[in-house]
Amino acid sequence: MFDLTNKTVLVTGATGGIGRAICRTLYAQGANVILTDMNQETLDEFAKELGDRAIGFAANISDVESMQTLLKKAQEKFESIDILVNNAGITRDGLLLTMKEDDFDAVIETNLKGAFNMIKAAGMYFLKQKQGCILNISSVSGMMGNVGQANYAASKAGLIGLTKTVAKGLAPRGVRCNAIA
Repeated sequence: MFDLTNKTVLVTGATGGIGRAICRTLYAQGANVILTDMNQETLDEFAKELGDRAIGFAANISDVESMQTLLKKAQEKFESIDILVNNAGITRDGLLLTMKEDDFDAVIETNLKGAFNMIKAAGMYFLKQKQGCILNISSVSGMMGNVGQANYAASKAGLIGLTKTVAKGLAPRGVRCNAIA
């Protein structure tokens, strides 16, 4: 497939279904994997399952200070970070006319602002090392919309726009940014 030996990858939303699959694949390809999610105990169990090249740090991606602390801890453990995978995401589905404002805000906060926070924090690090890769996990809902998912579709459409903007802004400095839907 591909060789990620001596590369370090930070994955948000690492303990969910897609996150676990991403982490297992990266680990199998030789990467050091930094797992992040909300529950430290779950992260510790998953890191132990993967092996000695994995470590978990609980963090709230919607909190900027938490992201800076996370990156500092990650750098202390593995010295560099080569790839950021923004996978964290939530759903709070409901019809638009009956959707609670809190449910709309929670999805935007996690799925879009969380990715923004991670890109901003890791982007500064990538610029200093003059290379890096950012991979945002989006959704076809962000391109097509979906009944009952106004908040989710809006967050994923925003993530696609954010990805395009970051790619154009950071590519000249050796940082790639792509989205997978």
